[in-house]
Amino acid sequence: MPDPLYTARIPVRWGDQDALGHVNNTVYLRYVEQARIEFLESLADEGWPGAPDTGPILAAAELQFRRPIHYPATVVVNVFSAGPGRTSFPLDSVLTVEGDEETVYADVKATLVWVDSRTGRPTPLPDVIRDALDGQ
Repeated sequence: MPDPLYTARIPVRWGDQDALGHVNNTVYLRYVEQARIEFLESLADEGWPGAPDTGPILAAAELQFRRPIHYPATVVVNVFSAGPGRTSFPLDSVLTVEGDEETVYADVKATLVWVDSRTGRPTPLPDVIRDALDGQ
């Protein structure tokens, strides 16, 4: 497996659990969202990379649960990509737990589309994103 583009470490909060005592299924997507936002923000000096009034939308996400995560823990989200398209790019995330990074707890395959918020239409990816994704 290649090195991740980005790694986020996210503490599990008490309220992330459900009645069965493990992290609720919807929270896994929140962890991936947080890692995705941190990754994109890391590519820019301030705010989003690229032109004003443009940014990513999540077009698709597929989540495969592997093992339950329990409190207390720190979730490690490693972000990968197969490379950019013209206006979209895949981002894959692998969730592990700090201290047990060899075990995959969940993985997510997502597609993001770069959109001009004024028109609602896809727009070409900013060069900084293209360069970061081409590097993997």
